[in-house]
Amino acid sequence: MNLYPRNILPQKEVKKFVVIFYTVGLLGFIIPFSRDFFIKITPLALLISSYLLFTYHNNISKKDVAAFMLVFVLGFLIEAAGVNTGQIFGHYSYGSTLGPALWGTPLLIGLNWLFLAYSSLVVAEKISHKAILQIAIAPTLMLIYDLVLEQVAPILDMWTWQDASVPLKNYIAWWCIGLAFTGFLKISKTDTSNPLALILLVCQFAFFLLLFLVFNLLL
Repeated sequence: MNLYPRNILPQKEVKKFVVIFYTVGLLGFIIPFSRDFFIKITPLALLISSYLLFTYHNNISKKDVAAFMLVFVLGFLIEAAGVNTGQIFGHYSYGSTLGPALWGTPLLIGLNWLFLAYSSLVVAEKISHKAILQIAIAPTLMLIYDLVLEQVAPILDMWTWQDASVPLKNYIAWWCIGLAFTGFLKISKTDTSNPLALILLVCQFAFFLLLFLVFNLLL
C-alpha cells in the first residue's frame, strides 16, 4: 500500500518537511499574533505527525494494528481514570487545546501515548541491541520528554495542575506506564524498523524544549 508520501517522495524530502513543520509551529507559538491560531490547530499537528509516523511503519500487519489499538485505548482509559480520580498522576484537568474530549479526557491523548511509546522504542533499539536495555531506555526517553512537556503544557492550555507544581507521582506513573506500553510492544514483537520515528521524536522534543526556554528566558 503506497500511502502518501511513502514510496512517492524521497525520505530526505519528508524528513526536511518534518523539520520545517515543527520550525513553523515553534514560530507560530512564540509570536503572540499567531499563538491562538496555532493552539487551535494543535490536534491537527498531532494527527499529521502520527500519520507520518505510522505511514512509515514497515510491517502493517493485523498483529501490529491490534497492538497499536490496545495501547491507544489503554492510554486513553488510564488518562481518563487519572484526571477523574487524581490517583494515578495527581490532580489535574485538561484544557481545550487537545480537542474533543470524553469523560474530561481528550480523545487524542491515547494517540499521544501510542506515538511516544512506539517512537521511543524505535529510538531505544537504535541505542542498544540488548532487549532488556531497550525496555529500560524507552520509558526513560518518555520520562525525559514529559519533564520538558510538563513545563509548557499549562502555557499552551493542554492541561493544568491543581497545585501549580507537578507532583512526583506523575513522573513515576509516566515511567511505569511507559515501561508497560513499550514492554508490551517489544514482547508482542511489533515491527520497529521505522525511518521517521527518530526525527519525529527529536523534533517534537526540541519543539517543547525550545518553547520552554523561550517562555521562561525571553518572554
